Amino acid sequence: MRYTQLKNLQKNGQKEIAILIDPDELGERTPTIISTALQNNITWFLVGGSLVSEGNTRDTVALLKKEGAPNVILFPGNEIQLVDNADALLFMSLISGRNPEYLIGKQVAAAPWVKRSGIETIPTGYMLVESGKLTSALYMSGTVPLPDDKPDITAATAMAGELLGMKAMYLDAGSGAQSPVPSNIISAVKQNTDTLLFVGGGIKTPEHILQTWINGADIAVVGNAVFEDPKLIEELIQMRQYYQEKIIL
Repeated sequence: MRYTQLKNLQKNGQKEIAILIDPDELGERTPTIISTALQNNITWFLVGGSLVSEGNTRDTVALLKKEGAPNVILFPGNEIQLVDNADALLFMSLISGRNPEYLIGKQVAAAPWVKRSGIETIPTGYMLVESGKLTSALYMSGTVPLPDDKPDITAATAMAGELLGMKAMYLDAGSGAQSPVPSNIISAVKQNTDTLLFVGGGIKTPEHILQTWINGADIAVVGNAVFEDPKLIEELIQMRQYYQEKIIL
């Protein structure tokens, strides 16, 4: 079970990197990115996007499995992105917004398929954080992001999600964000919940990922940046080694 694996890593203080692959961006460079990640001991991959208009989700998961990816988790923007060849599913509710479709409507539409498929589900509170620009996730969800200078609001939102039974929280600045999720936002969620904590959006440098981990993220999610500069993968791995050796020990 992927959730159990991630919780064990969390208990041991081990930080992880997950590569986010948008099926709409499936192209010639994708196999190289996947193989480079695997060669550098990155074993977690998320598949999904805010729109996904090309219907490539199944092909993207199949490519990852063909390349030997052991942990492929769906990160769907809506119910049409669900496929049964992934290892697990972040079953998300957009708890930062007040659009009923993304709080519960999409989940109701997806639930019968999810139950029939037998795919492992990880109940996840999805929270969009202000990032300095209008991202695809904000536009598609029609919601207002959490203020980037109000960690107490974010913490209370995460606590509500945990009390409702969610096992993971996902803080997201959004694809193409100008800046990553602020440190005090991450630490506020970490200090007030005991869930798995994914953080993504705007992570573009090794320094970004280090601060994300230091402030409490269990899984740092990187997408656009590694496709723009594949060499970043090796730099991120070096930073993970630095974190384990210098920050933890």
